[in-house]
Amino acid sequence: MRKLLTVIFAMTITMVANAQAEPEYKMEIGAGAGLASYVGDYNSNPLKGMQPWLALVAKYRLDPRVALAFDLGTAKLKGEAANEEYQFSHQMTEADVRLEYNFWPYGTGLEYRGAQRFTPFITLGLGTTLYGGPEDGATMNLPIGAGIKYKIGNRLNLTAEWAMRFTLSDKLDGRKDPLGIKSSGLFKNTDGYSVLQIALTYDLWEKCKTCNNDRY
Repeated sequence: MRKLLTVIFAMTITMVANAQAEPEYKMEIGAGAGLASYVGDYNSNPLKGMQPWLALVAKYRLDPRVALAFDLGTAKLKGEAANEEYQFSHQMTEADVRLEYNFWPYGTGLEYRGAQRFTPFITLGLGTTLYGGPEDGATMNLPIGAGIKYKIGNRLNLTAEWAMRFTLSDKLDGRKDPLGIKSSGLFKNTDGYSVLQIALTYDLWEKCKTCNNDRY
């Protein structure tokens, strides 16, 4: 019995040592691809008219539950009027900063006790959108969405997310207030777009666990 307890104790110490030896990382960097669609006067369905979307992605982990995400993405916004001969196809590019909140601590479980490889998350942020067309310009956007994360390797992360971008402009479709709708408010009668994205990122910038007693 004493030998069995000794073996169990030794195994426990080994597991704890291995868990503490796994490094933590502060950054993720990678790329995303997916679909984007215009939502406005000529389309109210965020899944209609989707076009290819490409993005560069970077994230800074504040802790296992919270991260700052930086996106630089581009796509075409397409649409048409059902009752008139009007179609548009305008290139759009955005740069966003978003806060991601994980429902569960995210990680391999070795670098941080209780972390899990899979977690759902929600996201909220602020960004800038540049759009083309006859009424080309720039506007602010407010991304709101949700998604899931899965750590497919010790340093590889797979993310799937959907987010709606609400903008301050009514010119993404090339026409300002074509339906003549009178409204007021920050996001009343403005255009927007949705983005469905899958991203692959790689962990960088190893965290120093002994620097200034910096621990979670």
